[in-house]
Amino acid sequence: MNYILFDGPARTALLPFTFTRPVADILVGIMTIRQKWEMLLGSTTTTLTEEYLSDKFPMVEMEENVMINASFLPNTILAEMVSNLESNQAIFKGEDVIAFYTSENQEEVDFDTYEIIEFEGECIRIEHTWDIFSNNEAAIREDFGLLTEDRKSQPIPKSVNVISKENIFIEEGAKLEFITLNASTGPIYIGKNSEIMEGSVIRGPFALCEGAVVKMAAKIYGATTVGPYSRIGGEVNNSVLFSYSNKGHDGFLGNSVLGEWCNIGADSNNSNLKNNYEEVKLWSYETEGFEKTGLQFCGLMMGDHSKCGINTMFNTGTVVGVSANIFGAGFPRNFVPSFSWGGASGFTTYLTKKAFETARLVMGRRNIEFDEKEAAILEHVFEETKKWRKE
Repeated sequence: MNYILFDGPARTALLPFTFTRPVADILVGIMTIRQKWEMLLGSTTTTLTEEYLSDKFPMVEMEENVMINASFLPNTILAEMVSNLESNQAIFKGEDVIAFYTSENQEEVDFDTYEIIEFEGECIRIEHTWDIFSNNEAAIREDFGLLTEDRKSQPIPKSVNVISKENIFIEEGAKLEFITLNASTGPIYIGKNSEIMEGSVIRGPFALCEGAVVKMAAKIYGATTVGPYSRIGGEVNNSVLFSYSNKGHDGFLGNSVLGEWCNIGADSNNSNLKNNYEEVKLWSYETEGFEKTGLQFCGLMMGDHSKCGINTMFNTGTVVGVSANIFGAGFPRNFVPSFSWGGASGFTTYLTKKAFETARLVMGRRNIEFDEKEAAILEHVFEETKKWRKE
């Protein structure tokens, strides 16, 4: 069967992360949503997403297809239901479609003509940016079970202080010595060829993905995920870093999500709790205003390729778009549009020519080419976000 993951209405609510990727490629837990579906379905997937993303994330359509709402994270029961779908059947949870069977020659989908199968079980859904860190504990636990079932961990080195070693899994090539791992509060997954440097203290649930690094004497609280080839240091609590991002120095990051190719300067901090302990509001690209999250703890949402200089201070509930460069004293405002250059004293436009030069250098350090597809996506984001910049 041909499986296609589609963005659905969650796409706008998940900006700025979905400016540069489909919903399916959001990292939560140990794997992206796509990787979870592919593992449980035993099949590759393609994507139905925004047209400007389709060169990098193409869709393959066949005569018969199963469309899957990428905001739903699979579990074994749900994946089995999806794999058993037949013509003109759809799976719903309440009013929301999870998956449906369709054919290439269908001009439109009318669910009134479908046999509706109600999914009555529990599953995780990512509908807002803060759902990424809020659901990260449950997602790590689910992924840990999937990735480690019937497998044997690499041995824990003798120099490691460990609590609940049965909840720790170490992949081949990982390096860790003279650290403390406490998995009594949740599983700890240490990915292939990753490294945890000396003196670090880590509480589960925690996921260190392939090639990622924890710097010396880091203090990491669950539920935190360090994406592939990212680097983390200082104090971190309940945060998710996508691939190739760096928060390598002292400073606090809490209840936050960083996209790809982000860099947090030394001694930078974010607030994750308001002084008056009130509910945190976040900028919404949908309403173009600040909306309630229902959360008391909510930190920084930073889109791909954004960076901040040393000693940057982020207020509670700050949203930073794509390719922003933030520096200087004081707190920048709670919404920093994409391609902004500056800080608390004001912003100018970060022109694509300069932004692309930086992206080329940053990606080149990791032996990855900043190609025409990447440039075209960022050009589109620059134009799409122009209305929020003061130019």
